Amino acid sequence: MTSQYLQNLFGLDGQTAVVVGGAGVLGGALCRGLVQAGAGVVVADMTEEGCQTRVAELEGLGGKASFALVDVTQRSSIEALLEQSKKPTGRCDILVNCAGVNFGSDFLDHPEETWDRILTVNLKGTFLTCQVFGRHMVEHGSGSIVNIGSVTSHLPLSRVFAYGASKAGVLNLTRNIADDFATKGVRVNCICPGFFPAEQNRKLLSPERVEKIMSGTPMHRFGEPEELIGALLLLVSNKAGGFITGTHINVDGGFTAIWL
Repeated sequence: MTSQYLQNLFGLDGQTAVVVGGAGVLGGALCRGLVQAGAGVVVADMTEEGCQTRVAELEGLGGKASFALVDVTQRSSIEALLEQSKKPTGRCDILVNCAGVNFGSDFLDHPEETWDRILTVNLKGTFLTCQVFGRHMVEHGSGSIVNIGSVTSHLPLSRVFAYGASKAGVLNLTRNIADDFATKGVRVNCICPGFFPAEQNRKLLSPERVEKIMSGTPMHRFGEPEELIGALLLLVSNKAGGFITGTHINVDGGFTAIWL
């Protein structure tokens, strides 16, 4: 009975989910959670090799998966992604925006071109994907979008100025889109991870920085990618999360609890 109840509450059978950034560490965990909940997943990323590896993994779990290459800074690329994702069922039900880049430096040394790149990928890319897929979902009267923010959506962290600005923008954008879509059947929410061992973060984690992060995280550890899945399934489920929109879930080991 428990299994059937949970399946009715969180099951995604027959739905199509697109995970932008699905070849990455965090995106990969979210893909695994979605296929195991029954969704067909389109892995969208920039490298064919990474996408193919992820699809093989998802199929090994018994899931339905395909991939599409995408550049989130180009509207035409996102429109092509939407068209491909619609092929199995004629629609896309779930969009997860997990693509992102990061760079660390002192503020006075931060290159302008790097600032532009981070804001373009992280913030403009989220805007474009939400607009392209959001229009499709509004036309069908249903859908769920989950954007991936960060603890830096709320708090300043040293040496990641452009990243923090972009993720603060992602959270604010999420709330604004949610308000606009609220009566149109489309829900828009945000997950704000704390410190996870994603590729873009490893190069920034000096021993001194790790010590500082651990001292500010009540659970005194990094997150595991699979620990994001529960929040995602809650937000994309029409039954469990059907009255949730315009909000965020911090998955950060308590980091924001003591700093906000």
